[in-house]
Amino acid sequence: MRKYLAAFILLFFVTAGAVAQVTHLTRQTNGVYCQLKEGILRVEFISSAVARVQYTRDADFVSNGTAICVPRSPKVTEWQLSEEATRYVLKSKLLQVVIDRATGSIRFLDAQGKPLLQEAERNAEPVAITMDRFDGSRQFIEKTTDGEKLRVETAGVDTLGSGWKFKQSFNFKEDEALYGLGCHMEDFMNLRNKTLYLVQHNLKAVVPVLVSTNGYGLLFDAGCAMVFNGKEGSLTLEAAHQIDYYFMSGARLDEVVSAYRELTGATPMMPKYLFGYIQSKERYTNQQELVDIVKEYRKRQIPLDIIVQDWMYWKKGWGSKNLDPARYPDPKKMVDDIHGQNAKLMISIWPNISDCGESKDMQERGFMLRNKSVYDAFSPIARKAYWEYADQGLFHYGVDAWWCDCTEPLDGDWNWGKDFDPNDQQLRYQKNSKVLSALLGNDRTNIYSLYHSQGIYENQRNSTSAKRVVNLTRSSYAGQQRYATITWNGDTHASWKSFAQQIPQGLNFMATGCAYWTLDIGAFFTRKTGAWYQNGAYDKGVEDMGYREFYTRMFQFGAFLPLFRSHGTDTPREVWRFGNPGDSIYESLVQTIRLRYRLLPYIYSLAGKVTFDNYTMTRLLAFDFQSDPQVYDIKDECMFGPSFLVCPVTKPMYYEINSKVLSGVEKTRSVYLPKGTEWIDFWSGKSYKGGQTIQADAPISHLPLFVRCGSIVPMMPVQQYTSEQTDAPYEIRVYPGADASFTLYEDSGDGYDYEQGAYATVEMQWDDSKKTLTVGERKGSFPELIAKRTYRIVKVGKEKGMGAAESANPDKVIEYTGKKTTVKL
Repeated sequence: MRKYLAAFILLFFVTAGAVAQVTHLTRQTNGVYCQLKEGILRVEFISSAVARVQYTRDADFVSNGTAICVPRSPKVTEWQLSEEATRYVLKSKLLQVVIDRATGSIRFLDAQGKPLLQEAERNAEPVAITMDRFDGSRQFIEKTTDGEKLRVETAGVDTLGSGWKFKQSFNFKEDEALYGLGCHMEDFMNLRNKTLYLVQHNLKAVVPVLVSTNGYGLLFDAGCAMVFNGKEGSLTLEAAHQIDYYFMSGARLDEVVSAYRELTGATPMMPKYLFGYIQSKERYTNQQELVDIVKEYRKRQIPLDIIVQDWMYWKKGWGSKNLDPARYPDPKKMVDDIHGQNAKLMISIWPNISDCGESKDMQERGFMLRNKSVYDAFSPIARKAYWEYADQGLFHYGVDAWWCDCTEPLDGDWNWGKDFDPNDQQLRYQKNSKVLSALLGNDRTNIYSLYHSQGIYENQRNSTSAKRVVNLTRSSYAGQQRYATITWNGDTHASWKSFAQQIPQGLNFMATGCAYWTLDIGAFFTRKTGAWYQNGAYDKGVEDMGYREFYTRMFQFGAFLPLFRSHGTDTPREVWRFGNPGDSIYESLVQTIRLRYRLLPYIYSLAGKVTFDNYTMTRLLAFDFQSDPQVYDIKDECMFGPSFLVCPVTKPMYYEINSKVLSGVEKTRSVYLPKGTEWIDFWSGKSYKGGQTIQADAPISHLPLFVRCGSIVPMMPVQQYTSEQTDAPYEIRVYPGADASFTLYEDSGDGYDYEQGAYATVEMQWDDSKKTLTVGERKGSFPELIAKRTYRIVKVGKEKGMGAAESANPDKVIEYTGKKTTVKL
């Protein structure tokens, strides 16, 4: 708990603008300390590629207290300081930092002197660090769309100390593209000249990270609400003790992401089952229903790995972590029955707890925040107590994965009137930041989810090493990826416009270094009511062929996200609700799931690359085609790993609302093929030169999908679950036209033995001129390793290796035993 100051020390309004002369400079171990005419400045190298900048108007630097970055051991970086007439120049092996002596502003250049970024103004005005005081005698339960919440009336405002409202401006280059800042519904890809309001709420997950095609990224270490103004190139921090940002240089975006994870923590390996299909809806209501849904998937031979239990499974009291015995009479048997069908169980838990024994106990022990409805995730002992309830009531029975809902943990959006314009992002920012600041303090408005995730991760790790932590959560922040979180984009509504907006928001989120993101396939709200948020276009749900088409297109895109997950309310979500075997939409859904499972060796290898190489699995196009400005603002295409160009369909082609048949609509979509490579249509095998726009076939059976020439894609037979046939043969597809390499990653699929080196990799290389594929010597081992596996090698071309089906006539078949092997194709 923070110690609250009795009074706020009044400070005069001060602006530190363009002129902040350096009056004195002191060299330190890894950088310099500058006394300015207004304020103090510190610049230090964290590594040869990363510099930290701190500025404050206080007498000394005071941390913003976010725990964004992992603890660092002191490490000396080689660098030189040059003192010139008008500037100071700090040089490391990879980066130059230039401080203007007259203004205190900073320029960043690469080692060769290429300009990367120029600071403009820094402004500061004093603010109080505050938090609302609540009157526990005046409380009531309020029913909201987001559940029953305990409301405690406010009784005033406590001043906790003093801080600053900072505004840091930059001069971005005209031709650079900016990405990141989290998950936002504003329909932006390139963030240049855009305004984003950074506060967590149901449809917004904040990560204060920007990455640039000019060769750098910025990580802002502060927990308050923020506003990014791309037109003037500024970021405003509402309440902080210092400007504290990290400049991360990197010629490629992957290098920037790697630097970010070096600062904030690596992404743990997710369990293999998580990359299968996840069936969810709002909601399954009893024990037998959950078991029967899994049973129906198995009966139909439709692959499935996870079934999800959403909220309201408790008997009494909001957020209780106990299953209602009337509806879930034998939790252990329920979990055992699900496990017996080779599926896993994910369950929803909430930080909001009220009107139950758990909340009373947590309150008596001082583990609830001031509003008495939300537990204190900032307290380690409160996080441990929260976990103990989750363990005793759920994890103890064998629950596999967590869905940590409502991790904002309050949302000011639900009670807007029906005439509210959800596109008024400034108004939403003001209301949501006010609500969260009142409860959490205005200096940590955005960071509750970071600490909540820490509690789940660390306490489960302390309980067992046999199960990898899985945490699907609605909010995020910088550093949260180290706690095995996956963020989804909140309670969206079913419309084609909304779907199109969700693609760039997910790509911007994953560009920040938080690699795992997903969405509600089919959207959460399908119907339209009087509430502003229930704005779906499909009142008849699955009975409307228009919705079935919409669902199918979201489903096809979802198969190329890190998590492949259906969820929503108003209408059923299981595959068989969308037709019968033989129907085009039913068959499309089934074939999409089967393709996902065919690609599991490829996908799990990408997951290994995320953990060990700081990779990004689903990628905006600038990650791979940074030298092609044509891709900078493309919102409806992405890469899935190094090989697949994914082109989702975001407009109806077959049906309007209420099953009205569309006529005269071409079943194609425009696709830009990035330059610098040739592309092969995954479905037809036809080859195209990059750097052009084509009309690609887009029947309801599949989305347009292209493979980069010079790719190696390992595939396997369709499994009913990810561990059904661990020794299955692999089909190794080689897409010729350029040299290629791919590293196959394997481990036990769960548990943390991989952290001690219990995993194996196989490097595959294609030499296009020699037409040879070399499968390298296996490196590493683990107890469950399949020592001998059949590789069916296929060089794609001449109607061979096309589509999702297994190739009947491979070019070569080898029995791989871990020894280096070269074959000519």
